[in-house]
Amino acid sequence: MKKIITSLFSVFALAVLFTFSSTAAFAQERAEGVRISPNAAVSQNIGATVVEVTYGRPGLKGRSLESLAPAGQVWRTGANESAAITFSTDVMLGGEMVEAGTYALYTIPGDNWTIILNKKLSWGTSYDAAEDLIRVPAAVTTTEAAPMEWFAIYFDTLSETKAHLNLHWGTTLTAIPITIE
Repeated sequence: MKKIITSLFSVFALAVLFTFSSTAAFAQERAEGVRISPNAAVSQNIGATVVEVTYGRPGLKGRSLESLAPAGQVWRTGANESAAITFSTDVMLGGEMVEAGTYALYTIPGDNWTIILNKKLSWGTSYDAAEDLIRVPAAVTTTEAAPMEWFAIYFDTLSETKAHLNLHWGTTLTAIPITIE
């Protein structure tokens, strides 16, 4: 009987130790996930299609947009990892057919922007032009509203068959149409 009680106590002690060490490891992992440019996600249904975007949200913090996303250079469209965009069905992005799937979203800022879908998800500075799926132009407008301190991606102009994907930072706003059949 004493052996059984000792064995049960040992099993219980190991279970408690495992639970506390797992909780501590999980809490530590979450703390390491805090970023200066926090992650964000946005999702929009367009008809039966779901479009999801995950990205990092850098802040201007007194810097100019041009210093953070230089004109004429490929930008990871956010911070940290490359922004990821997922389409649950085939769509038209800026007039180009895109098959359902997940892609890295890059841009080339300038007077007019270029939107790039790339087949390789990576850390943002690991861009590979050979993996580009499409490149489409996107007009830029300057907003009269107060500058957007934190980079934001959102949808508007929603209908059953289309929406605009907006990239907004500072006073710069660019929109690209997404349409479904």
